Amino acid sequence: MQPAISRSPLIFQIVGYKNTGKTTLVCRLTERFKQAGYKVGTIKHDAHDFQVDTPGTDTWKHQAAGADITAITSSVKTAIIKQQPEPLDRLIEQMTEADVILIEGFKAASYPKIIAIRSAADYELIQKLSCPLAAAVWPEAGSPAAANPVVPAIDINQIDQLYHMLLSLPKQN
Repeated sequence: MQPAISRSPLIFQIVGYKNTGKTTLVCRLTERFKQAGYKVGTIKHDAHDFQVDTPGTDTWKHQAAGADITAITSSVKTAIIKQQPEPLDRLIEQMTEADVILIEGFKAASYPKIIAIRSAADYELIQKLSCPLAAAVWPEAGSPAAANPVVPAIDINQIDQLYHMLLSLPKQN
């Protein structure tokens, strides 16, 4: 399958409780979309105050001095650091070149979701969230039969199956 021609990217969320494999799933789906020639953007929500810049670097010094926004660019990449939270929709708007955007977290957002399920207790998340597409299930989670017969359960290691399911969905606006 070839990358989308449309200007609107495909947007999907990967959600779940802590240590359910969300980051691994985002990375594996990113690799799969990249293999197919898509430009992929990723967005990560962190519930804690993360540290992205290494202490002692020039950009770290800029931030430590009180800069509200710091940008750095080189011949191969660019990064922007802001000292404020950014709404999900604003982050998405900044990914104009992406064909696909994979969002890790932001459970309350209303984009189509793959829910990572590592234990039987995690199945209840399917009923709590909007727009569930599928459950990416670890073998130790047990049978999903009673959890939600409408949301398909796919083995978390079946990346091709998840990839093809995402591509088969109607285009989002």
